[in-house]
Amino acid sequence: MTKKSRNADALMKLFESLDQQRRDSLFDYAEFLLSRGGPVVKEIGEPVAIPKPDTETVVGAIKRMKQTYPMVDSMKVFATASDLMTEHMVRGRDVDEVINEIEALFEQTYRDLRKEFE
Repeated sequence: MTKKSRNADALMKLFESLDQQRRDSLFDYAEFLLSRGGPVVKEIGEPVAIPKPDTETVVGAIKRMKQTYPMVDSMKVFATASDLMTEHMVRGRDVDEVINEIEALFEQTYRDLRKEFE
């Protein structure tokens, strides 16, 4: 396995391929590593200032917000963002209103993340 592929997704795939006894061993080892050095302090960076274009789609806004808040786990906002996109595409909800809510969703998730690590 190359260093490039050593991320949470790769670890999860490895974990899922193990039997229960080996999963338990992996957890034991992770707990051992944590006990040796204490918890790692995660630094939460500042949002990246990306200007909002004059005209923007909901999908474009989600992409912009993911770039603006790279520290926000996309899965934490995925369900709500998907619901908002559906409201716009299926129910015809105003694009600017939906984009404003998506921006607020990412901003609030970022604030919550900052509080969690303060």
